[in-house]
Amino acid sequence: MTKPPRKHSKPLLGEADALLRSRPRRRRDPHQPNLPLDPMPDRIEPCLALPKARPPKGDDWVYEIKWDGYRLAVHVEPTGIRILTRGGHDWTDRFPAIKQAALWLPVGTAILDGEAVVLDEQGRSDFGLLQQSLGGRGGKKSSSDAIFMAFDLLYFDGYDLRKSKLDERRRLLEDLVPAGEQGDIRLSEQIEADGDQLLASACELDLEGIIAKQLRAPYRSGRGGEWLKIKCIQSDGFVIVGYEKSTASFGGIGRLLLAARKGSDLVYVGGVGTGFNERSAAELREQMEKLIIGKAAVNTGRKRNAVFVDPKLVAEIEYRAWTHDGKLRHASYKGLREEQDESMVYDIE
Repeated sequence: MTKPPRKHSKPLLGEADALLRSRPRRRRDPHQPNLPLDPMPDRIEPCLALPKARPPKGDDWVYEIKWDGYRLAVHVEPTGIRILTRGGHDWTDRFPAIKQAALWLPVGTAILDGEAVVLDEQGRSDFGLLQQSLGGRGGKKSSSDAIFMAFDLLYFDGYDLRKSKLDERRRLLEDLVPAGEQGDIRLSEQIEADGDQLLASACELDLEGIIAKQLRAPYRSGRGGEWLKIKCIQSDGFVIVGYEKSTASFGGIGRLLLAARKGSDLVYVGGVGTGFNERSAAELREQMEKLIIGKAAVNTGRKRNAVFVDPKLVAEIEYRAWTHDGKLRHASYKGLREEQDESMVYDIE
């Protein structure tokens, strides 16, 4: 049995600035065209946000807070609920509260696109808290603390909405998940504001960043540029290809050696030696010990006291910028991504 609706969390963007407000909710047109029903997709590859340094300009863009969690698709089907990860893995049993909330949605069939998050005391999404609630990387626990922030509706009562404009999909979504409700499925509200001002406000509140979306764009799988992500601090997934030993560091890890994707290959992008604590370093060392190989999977240059590992682990890394020769600057270790999230490895264009 699911928990009662949660108490109203603290607002992320306060009322200090009148420009920062949710778009007014509009009822959808009740005169629906009498069209044949569309088959329900078994799975939809998600639309991915293209990273940009600054928010776009123009009235055809709307904004949302960038949530720091797991991308999910919630399928409301005639036979029940399915909750799929970005990579297509079935995690229905790992989010029982979200599943129950989906059963209560006033719809026969639907596919909701959104993010599973755990909020801290200030109402900010915290990826570390989400991982802990699931038992850590590779854990098998179910999370009753995670909620689903819905930001798109891809299928609705027999109709495939991917060719519809974003504002049309949002009107239907807001009928299913009204703004302001505090249950286990909530609406990721759109914010009308100047993009630069909103980004500054998000960074002041220690949020990860903002998402910009083209108001009249259809839903396209992949990174087509209709959605943009603008982060306060850059954070992406990189493959661990080895580490340098150190007797003075947690877990004996002086520095992780990292790689990014470039086409079908991996390319060395430098290392990271900060962000570890005693627990995270011990867990990471245990994972890497199982994957030791004799020769580096990528060219890391000459390294002293290096141990190379099979590139199976994906680390989430925060960083400020790139050097002129393609290495990470001011990098900090944030945590390990799940095996199902290997598609989140940074791709060098």
